[in-house]
Amino acid sequence: MRTIHDVMTADVKLVGPDQSLREAATTMADNDVGSLPVGDGDRLIGMITDRDIVIQGVAKGRGADAKVRDVMSQGVKYCYEDDDIQEVADNMASLGMRRLPVVNRDKRLVGIVSLSNMVQGHEQARKTLLEGVAKPH
Repeated sequence: MRTIHDVMTADVKLVGPDQSLREAATTMADNDVGSLPVGDGDRLIGMITDRDIVIQGVAKGRGADAKVRDVMSQGVKYCYEDDDIQEVADNMASLGMRRLPVVNRDKRLVGIVSLSNMVQGHEQARKTLLEGVAKPH
């Protein structure tokens, strides 16, 4: 059995809920990513995406100094690093999610798994995700 640990990206950048949208966007640009986990101390409390910044921030008149907490998605879905790749792919497809934070059994963030990680890691997981997530609008 191949696990999420085998395909995840371990080097994950975080932002805090009180950081500005500008800081979050800069971190995304510097790291060439479209989403970041939001951490408060050692707790994972949300996710923020480039789309959140645009739709929940800019489009609603919030400036670059608005706080991450104002636009982030709460109720974070995640997976465990020792979860089976296919099970996580099934879950991501049913949720319509392109990325999930990865935690250890102590619920500490250890990585992130994305559509691009999965398509390289397992043929059936790739098929599941592409059918469930990568649909035209």
